[in-house]
Amino acid sequence: MARDRGSREPRRRSAAIRLVADENFDGNIVHGVLRRAPALDIVIAQEADLAGTDDPTVLAWAAGEGRIVLTHDLSTVTKHAFERTARGEAMPGVWEVKSRAPIGRTIDNIILLVNCTLEDEWEGQVLYLPL
Repeated sequence: MARDRGSREPRRRSAAIRLVADENFDGNIVHGVLRRAPALDIVIAQEADLAGTDDPTVLAWAAGEGRIVLTHDLSTVTKHAFERTARGEAMPGVWEVKSRAPIGRTIDNIILLVNCTLEDEWEGQVLYLPL
């Protein structure tokens, strides 16, 4: 059946972005994000019984839950994330935040990304913040 050229099917939106902050992520950033966007679905690793677990376990849990990982670990998380991608495993994304990044700017960046991007845009991607 031919589609009328003038009609447009609505673009299907993917689900809202969901995040998990690894156990060493700055709690001040998490609290700041939640103050500005209280409806945001963000879990702290300790709340998900992930305290003390290794990076591959956190990434596997995040993949199973469809959550982007927030981390300050610029060395090992990235390595394990790209290994998951190379093996063809799900990796919903990693947002790596420099540990000395200004907190306010980081909060602004996270809010911007959550509001202006779709969940599936981050599959297999690592983003370095601040922008």
